[in-house]
Amino acid sequence: MSRETNNHHEINSAPITPRLSSTTPTVSCPPSQYHSPSLSRSPLLDGAAHGDGHPPPNQQQQQQSSQSKTPKTPRTPRTPRLSITPRQLLTPFITPLGSPVRKALRLTKLDPQDAWLPITESRNGNQYYAAFHTLCSGIGIQALVLPLAFTILGWTWGTICLTLAFIWQLYTLWILVQLHESSETGMRYSRYLQLFSLTFGERLTNIFALFPILYLSGGTCTTLIIIGGSTGKSFFQIVCGPDCAKELTTVEWYLVFTCVAIVLSQLPNMNSIAGVSLIGAITAVGYCTLIWGVSVSKGKLPNVSYDPVKEGASVMEQIFSVFNALGIIAFAFRGHNLILEIQATMPSSEKHPSHVPMWKGVRISYTLIAACLYPLAIGGYWAYGHLIPANGGMLTALFQFHSRDVSRFILGLTSFFVIVNALCSFNIYGMPTFDDMESKYTSKKKKAMPWWLRALSRAFFGFFCFFIAVALPFLGSVAGLIGGLALPVTLAYPCFMWLKIKKPKKLSPIWCLNWSLGVLGMCLSVLVIAAGLYVVIETGVKVSFFNPS
Repeated sequence: MSRETNNHHEINSAPITPRLSSTTPTVSCPPSQYHSPSLSRSPLLDGAAHGDGHPPPNQQQQQQSSQSKTPKTPRTPRTPRLSITPRQLLTPFITPLGSPVRKALRLTKLDPQDAWLPITESRNGNQYYAAFHTLCSGIGIQALVLPLAFTILGWTWGTICLTLAFIWQLYTLWILVQLHESSETGMRYSRYLQLFSLTFGERLTNIFALFPILYLSGGTCTTLIIIGGSTGKSFFQIVCGPDCAKELTTVEWYLVFTCVAIVLSQLPNMNSIAGVSLIGAITAVGYCTLIWGVSVSKGKLPNVSYDPVKEGASVMEQIFSVFNALGIIAFAFRGHNLILEIQATMPSSEKHPSHVPMWKGVRISYTLIAACLYPLAIGGYWAYGHLIPANGGMLTALFQFHSRDVSRFILGLTSFFVIVNALCSFNIYGMPTFDDMESKYTSKKKKAMPWWLRALSRAFFGFFCFFIAVALPFLGSVAGLIGGLALPVTLAYPCFMWLKIKKPKKLSPIWCLNWSLGVLGMCLSVLVIAAGLYVVIETGVKVSFFNPS
């Protein structure tokens, strides 16, 4: 403040040749919680206090009185000198955040909590870290069921819908990257819930965004335990063979997976798991490539049909089947709830905003994601057609149809990649929950959480997800129904946040685009939920508590 005050007096004392302040406004850290109170701000330039840079009236009177007492002496005329350099004149236009609103730019006080929380504790990330995190969180086991959507939509509409969904979610991803930091206030929104709350208020956040975000974090970790534990059991059977000793039960494999995941979760912050995310990204690309490569190389199965399933189905069943297929395609893209958190690990300044390296990392990762999803969907549908298993998709089809004509090494390597990817994904999807738990402690104690309490809290989260996985093993059967509630987080909410924050001109192309996509995303979410509910009612769900198979 002393430096700003000196600049302030310096500006006021030189009304004839005002100088621009050389102080560069810093991009600050936001509050750690979406319900945190607003930050106090101090003005960068206080030019509005005295009009357009002239001194206050009392100072003018003092100058006039001093001039009246001092006799004027003739001066030799000098060459006029430009007091403001061309660089100073061009600075507001050549800096990334320079704009007409620069005059209103203010400094925000740094929130000390951000230095204590795992998401913002380290801000030395880069575009490669962003690519590792985005790829690890953006591709998963749900991509293996994409051929199921093609059995309903067919070749043409399946490919068209997959392409449109890819472009749609990539656009909403770009919106989130751009909204991470505000050029008007210099604030960074490091968490999805925080940006939603500051846009629509805490009440709407609790109603529309809180449960989907919690489900995408805790629910995904629970699903990863089920997938990782079950695949671990299959991997042991492949490696050990039929003559091995007594196998572990499914619950015991869940416990083994959970214990390893808890050990990995002890890494302190988001940047510290960059290597883990890199391994997760490599294994995700690895098992996707192995599965579709083996399936295509073995050729299509006998009596494969590619006609959309319509026989014996009523009009209502066909409609809900289409919506269910659209939901399968939409669920193949995930990770939007982590984009702001990933970008928060990067340094940011006025000249080097974080959205530049972040978007480079996103482009790298989604190029690889597209290279995995399209061969899985198209190649898997070509190889299996309507014979693709509804439970497990391509992974189940690999073991069901090619367990005898594919080497044990390939089957074991595929299972191993799935297990490792599930372990790495558990880390990054659990990080928002770790951040939330630690923020409650730091808000109350005004200090960082000690290491032993951090370890206990993360172990508690891991074993809680294990308990849910054992108690509700049928959770995967209703995942589509519950996942419909989380669909707007990816496809709709970013569009509405852009409209609320950026305020584009009414009826302009960007205004119409965001309104159309936002409303369409909400409608698609409702229809997917209805289709999932219809499927559950018609087919039924085998409810078995504490009895995973």
